[in-house]
Amino acid sequence: MRASYQFTSESVSEGHPDKVCDRISDEIVDLVYREALKTGIDPWSVRIACETLATTNRVVIAGEVRVPHSLMKTDKNGVEHINPSKFKAAARKAIRDIGYEQDGFHWKTARIDVLLHSQSADIAQGVDSAADQQGEEGAGDQGIMFGYACNETPDLMPAPIYYAHKILQLLSEARRKGEGDAGKLGPDAKSQVTVHYVNGKPSAVTSIVLSTQHLDASWDSAKVRSVVEPYIREALGDLPIAPDCKWYINPTGKFVIGGPDGDAGLTGRKIIVDTYGGAAPHGGGAFSGKDTTKVDRSAAYVARYLAKNVVAAGLADRCTIQLSYAIGVAQPLSIYVDLHGTGKKVTEDQVEDAIRKVIDLSPTGIRRHLNLNKPIYAKTSSYGHFGRKPGRDGSFSWEKIDLVKALKEALKASA
Repeated sequence: MRASYQFTSESVSEGHPDKVCDRISDEIVDLVYREALKTGIDPWSVRIACETLATTNRVVIAGEVRVPHSLMKTDKNGVEHINPSKFKAAARKAIRDIGYEQDGFHWKTARIDVLLHSQSADIAQGVDSAADQQGEEGAGDQGIMFGYACNETPDLMPAPIYYAHKILQLLSEARRKGEGDAGKLGPDAKSQVTVHYVNGKPSAVTSIVLSTQHLDASWDSAKVRSVVEPYIREALGDLPIAPDCKWYINPTGKFVIGGPDGDAGLTGRKIIVDTYGGAAPHGGGAFSGKDTTKVDRSAAYVARYLAKNVVAAGLADRCTIQLSYAIGVAQPLSIYVDLHGTGKKVTEDQVEDAIRKVIDLSPTGIRRHLNLNKPIYAKTSSYGHFGRKPGRDGSFSWEKIDLVKALKEALKASA
């Protein structure tokens, strides 16, 4: 790596059009898991791949599902179909919680179309009974997934995305609490932070970009900066702001029309925001709207879990892990580790061998180890899926560092 350089990452708020769609899709995932648990259906049998489109006063929810009977209805011919009522209610609840009550996008008046249908039998057979006959649940698709961790921040995340998220989180909290003029901000916002690295470590912030919706049409860029700057400085904490730092606050001027009324949104369009802000590779698959047989989601979670535990164990300062899968095949096709030259008396080969010994990386093994068959996904839909605090409800279990001891023991046994 270069010793000194600048790196930039962006974040978007829960009111960004794409994040509205991610939130609705993940609310649908949680709804299906919740209904399964409520009605006694095995949550292991849940299947859902839900996509959302949002535009001016319109939401379209589409995808493939296998859901409990409580979410179905029977037509006059005795044929079961998806009952749209609870799905629509979940979408309205999400929009209301985000804060949209504007003429062009209102939780109460937006038209919501539910176009969900049953999962393909061809896909189902590969997932339910692995094609390689290992007697395990097969991966829901082919693909590659990456996990990453580094020791730049307390949560072992890259500094630029960590601070970009934190700025928007503080502004969102202030907006929701109605703190002074911050209570007049709207739900839609974007941030971008450039960090100058010296000797590979974050040294100072050299540029800050923030565009935020505001409900008072009389505000200009200067007024918005006066409102948001204290929260930006609080979010950056001990990371210095360079004397010549460039500030771009609402650089286009007014930002009153926001959310899906200002720009259409789609599920899965902010995958770099969801992960590491571009500081690490991405396999290409989105997370929101998918149950955890979809390795796009579950394997990305476990890859982060493993990389974080490697760094937390003091085995390296930085760690990238890649996993690969084939549809219907239970075990990963490959495991790749890169310690970026920061390994502490261990090699990548040794870490790869240790990983194979301490965890089952089949979809079943991942779901069991991280306890993923729960309605815990709506809260992942904004401010990143990684670098978050594990919750008592089982959310963000992939952020735990409870594999440190097992990794060290596996490495010691193979030494």
